[in-house]
Amino acid sequence: MSLNKSADDGEETTRISYWQILLSTLSAFIGVQSNANRERDFKYGKISHFILIGLLFGLVFICTLVLVVRIVMRVSGS
Repeated sequence: MSLNKSADDGEETTRISYWQILLSTLSAFIGVQSNANRERDFKYGKISHFILIGLLFGLVFICTLVLVVRIVMRVSGS
């Protein structure tokens, strides 16, 4: 897993890619985040990115549950 390097004001910073943020958030969401990835996330990640992706995952999860319940209710005839 490569880290992106960018230069801001002459100072070199390292940050993780959006794909890595997505995978780390999904891993943490289901409870299988590795310690190495967690340390990488805290060191190089921005909290706002993780919060945004976490909220989106939560919204998708709730919408999926509502959809599944509606389908089951419709199929069962209730």
